Amino acid sequence: MRVITGSARGRRLLTLEGEDVRPTTDRVKEAMFSAIQFEIEGRRVLDLFAGSGQLAVEALSRGAASAVLVDAARRSLAVAEKNLQATGLRERARLVNADFSAFLASCRERFDLAFLDPPYGTGLLQRALPVTAACMNPGGSILCEHPAGEELPREAGGFRLCRQHKYGKIMVTLYRRSAEEG
Repeated sequence: MRVITGSARGRRLLTLEGEDVRPTTDRVKEAMFSAIQFEIEGRRVLDLFAGSGQLAVEALSRGAASAVLVDAARRSLAVAEKNLQATGLRERARLVNADFSAFLASCRERFDLAFLDPPYGTGLLQRALPVTAACMNPGGSILCEHPAGEELPREAGGFRLCRQHKYGKIMVTLYRRSAEEG
């Protein structure tokens, strides 16, 4: 795993070991960021189910103003913190050790870009999507990574499914809400 571009380009990132860990491949990450390449600079990012924090790190490296990384596992956040420190991006990030639903229920912040990459096959993505939408700014985007066979709703909280791309067994789904709505 590495940072693809930006201020931390080429830096290797740590990841957790184990069968439950499924880091986003560089190929999928590159495709995700190509879909939103002009929507990153100066934006506020939410990395829900952050894991190693690689999606937030990539966004910060590409010029995002700030990022909030949320994960229920302390071990994951410890790795994310090391990755943020190693890339020099720690000062623009906030780490939150919480269940996604508890965080979103109490969240008063608004985000421009959200990454949702929960453990596969748990139904967490379908539960998190509409609640995440409520924390988004008008004109925001939500990017989801999930198994290719998993069905997602056409709409969630005023966000519409805009694009889907398949990369082997992985699907990347982009939701958008226009600036006029919201």
